[in-house]
Amino acid sequence: MSSEAAGDRNPAPPPPGGVLWSLSGDIRALLMLPAALTLQVAHPAVGAGVDEHSVFRTDPWGRGERSLRSLQLWVYGGEAAAEEGRRLRRLHRTIQGTDTRGRRYHALSPANYAWVHATGFPVYQHAARYLVRPLTAAQERALYREWLQVGRILGIHDRDMPQTIEEFWPYFRKVLAGEIEATAVVEDLVATDRPVPPPDRGPLPLRMLLKALWPVVFPPLARFRRFVTIGLMPPEAREAIGLEWTDEQERALRRFCGVVRRVVPVLPERLRYLPYARRARAAHRETVRGGGGLRRKPGAPARSA
Repeated sequence: MSSEAAGDRNPAPPPPGGVLWSLSGDIRALLMLPAALTLQVAHPAVGAGVDEHSVFRTDPWGRGERSLRSLQLWVYGGEAAAEEGRRLRRLHRTIQGTDTRGRRYHALSPANYAWVHATGFPVYQHAARYLVRPLTAAQERALYREWLQVGRILGIHDRDMPQTIEEFWPYFRKVLAGEIEATAVVEDLVATDRPVPPPDRGPLPLRMLLKALWPVVFPPLARFRRFVTIGLMPPEAREAIGLEWTDEQERALRRFCGVVRRVVPVLPERLRYLPYARRARAAHRETVRGGGGLRRKPGAPARSA
């Protein structure tokens, strides 16, 4: 069943100055993404698809880089956003199999594809309380409207997405109650004892240094990854998966996030924002200064971002 967005083959990305414009390009989003990714693969069909068809175990850094680039295009990509959505659908056309419950799945079936998309909203909404500030009711509604627009970019039909916050939360809790479990991929993503190769991206001297120090660097990094993945996941999702979280960990998370909230806003823009976001923000400022004259494509940045 196709879930191509009705009517508009080239839906526009969320607007400059919106909630997503501020959240998803901020470096603090890097701390939010592991929780969203883990919640996605806690769905048996999504977890099976990733387990059987993804290279996240053999090429975790490349997989992460491509995922981050894709997400940035959805928000800051301008005309490139819709094409990225179509590229992802083409990529997922052949992903199918049988999940852990013996059910046939296809990556593009509306329920599965919509769940992958849906997880971003509750994670952004929850993690912003810790890392940025609690969203107001108006900001939450704006964030949800913008996330619906991202869904259209991904080719998800409106009829396959809850159209209001009031409709979203019952849908979310229903999936948590009936589908979510600790899949094999979830266990990999929160494990602290599974081997991960050292980074193969970045300047050669840095890669060589990390490779030499990886046996020392990786164990605390793995513990930190687990800490932020579980801690920044909405509590009801954490409980549905069966991930343990203690009061002591909660206090440690609040202390860590308090430091992040104070430090990140005073960083220069080149350090605070991810490359696509930084270029899009600069292009938008130039457009505003020019009085809305010649419009540039904020997402037309070089592919090497």
